Amino acid sequence: MLSLFLTAWLAAGLRAQLPDGDGREETERLCKNCHELAQSVSRRQDRDGWQTSLTKMVALGMRATEKELAAVLDYLVKNYPAEELPPVNVNEASAIELESRLSLRRSQAAAIIQYRTKNGKFKSIDDLKKVPNLDAEKIEAKKDRIVF
Repeated sequence: MLSLFLTAWLAAGLRAQLPDGDGREETERLCKNCHELAQSVSRRQDRDGWQTSLTKMVALGMRATEKELAAVLDYLVKNYPAEELPPVNVNEASAIELESRLSLRRSQAAAIIQYRTKNGKFKSIDDLKKVPNLDAEKIEAKKDRIVF
């Protein structure tokens, strides 16, 4: 009950005002049309994660200039950075955990789950890199966040 109250209170505060700084105006203007601002920033991601989210929003129809997108990206990275989270277990993680914690596209997260269901548990990064259409460079860059 207390956590629900705290979540609602924090969300109300975020809705009321984002932190001051370069990119705030662009973030409010571009993001609030489709999302509650509190929900948008609650994910707390690294630069790659925020970039993936913005790319997805543009693909879904958000109209913004490159300069506006850069301002929003810098603002989000500075004010809503990824929190220190324990590594993600790729043998147990849900699609949304894989997507958000490893900055993967939805199709890549689904491919990991489909591959592990068909072929069994992953034992190493090399096993994970065998997943079709998975960006091996991205997995290699995130290997410190992955456990088996």
